[in-house]
Amino acid sequence: MDVSTFYALFSATCFTLLGLWWSVVQRHEEWLRNPDQRAVVGGVYLSFLLPALMGLFAQVGGTETPAIWRVSFVAIAVVGGVSTMRLLRRSRNGTAPQGPLMRHQWVVVVVYALVAVIGAVPELATPLQVTPIQAEAVLLILLVLIAHGLVWEFMVSAADEDESPA
Repeated sequence: MDVSTFYALFSATCFTLLGLWWSVVQRHEEWLRNPDQRAVVGGVYLSFLLPALMGLFAQVGGTETPAIWRVSFVAIAVVGGVSTMRLLRRSRNGTAPQGPLMRHQWVVVVVYALVAVIGAVPELATPLQVTPIQAEAVLLILLVLIAHGLVWEFMVSAADEDESPA
C-alpha cells in the first residue's frame, strides 16, 4: 500500500473513532461530572485525535516535503507524551479506574517518545529497512491499538462501577 493512501485511511479512521467516542461520552454524562473519569475521557479523546492529526500532516508533507510531517510529528508527540504523563500522575493519585492497561500507560509515553525521536532523527529508521514515515506509521498503529484497549478497559470498569452498590 502506498504510504500516502495509508495515512489518508488512517486519519479518516482515527477521526471516525473520535466521533464514535463523542457519541459514547454523550450517553454517559456522569463520566464528565467526576474529575478523574473526565481526565480519562479526555485522554481517550487525545489518543485518537493526536494520531489523526499526525496522519493529516503526513499526507500534507509526504515524501516531497518531509520537514512538514517531521516537525508536526515531533510537536504532536511532545503534546501526547506530556498529556499522558499528566494523566498517569493524576490517575495514581485519584479514583480513576486502574486496570492493567491504565497502570502500564507509561508505554504510551515511550511510543510518543519514539515518534518524536524518529521525527527528529529519521536516519534511525534506516537499520529497520523502512522509510522514516513507514516507521512512524507502525508507531501510530501501536498508539491506536493501545487506545482501543484503554477504551475497552475504561468502559468495562465504568460499567462495573455503575453496577456496584452505592
